[in-house]
Amino acid sequence: MAQFFTIHPDNPQPRLIMRAVEIIRAGGLIVYPTDSCYALGCHIGDKAAVGRIRAIRQIGAHHHFTLVCRDLAEIAVYARVDNRQFRLLKSATPGSYTFILQATREVPKRLMHPRRKTIGLRIPDHAVVRALLAALGEPLLSSTLTLPGDDTPLNDASEIRARLEHQVDLVLDSGSCGVSPTTVADLTGPGPVITRHGKGSLAPFGV
Repeated sequence: MAQFFTIHPDNPQPRLIMRAVEIIRAGGLIVYPTDSCYALGCHIGDKAAVGRIRAIRQIGAHHHFTLVCRDLAEIAVYARVDNRQFRLLKSATPGSYTFILQATREVPKRLMHPRRKTIGLRIPDHAVVRALLAALGEPLLSSTLTLPGDDTPLNDASEIRARLEHQVDLVLDSGSCGVSPTTVADLTGPGPVITRHGKGSLAPFGV
C-alpha cells in the first residue's frame, strides 16, 4: 500500500523530501507534483520501476520517457545540445516544457525511442520537484500521470491514492497542480516542432 505525504507546495518539508528520495533510491515508484500536472517518477537506472510505469500507463516501446533535470548543465549530460538548442532551452526553462533531443550514451537504451534514439527532458518550475531533484542529485525518470481511458491527467491526490495505492509506493500531495501536461517541442530538426501544445506558451518557439 502506498505511503501518502501531504507536502507544502511552496516550502516542502525537508524531512518528507528526504524520505521520498530514500523511497526512489530503494527502487520505489512515486507520484509527485510538477508545474504542469502530477507525474509518475522513479530512479533513472531502475528497470523494474520503469516496467511498472509502462504497466500503469499501458505504454509501448515508442513512448518518450522524460528525464526531469535540475538545470541546463544536467540536460547536457544526457542529451546532445548545440548552440541553437541551448539558447532556446535557456529562454524556456524552468517551465512547463518537455524537449525531445538526441540522447547521449548516459541514457539507458531502454529509455530511448528505439528508432530515433531520442529522449524527453525538462526543467520544471515547482518547489517540490526542485527540492526532490536537489536531494536526489540526479534526474528523475518521469511520465505524466494519465491513466488508460482518461482524457486528462489525475489532479486530486485522494483519487490518485484510491486508484493507485497498490501500484505505487508513495503519493506526494501538494494540492491541485493542474490537468494540462507540458508543451512538447521536438528540437532534433532544423527548427522546433511542437508535437503537443500543453501548458507552456509557444512564444519561446516563435510559433
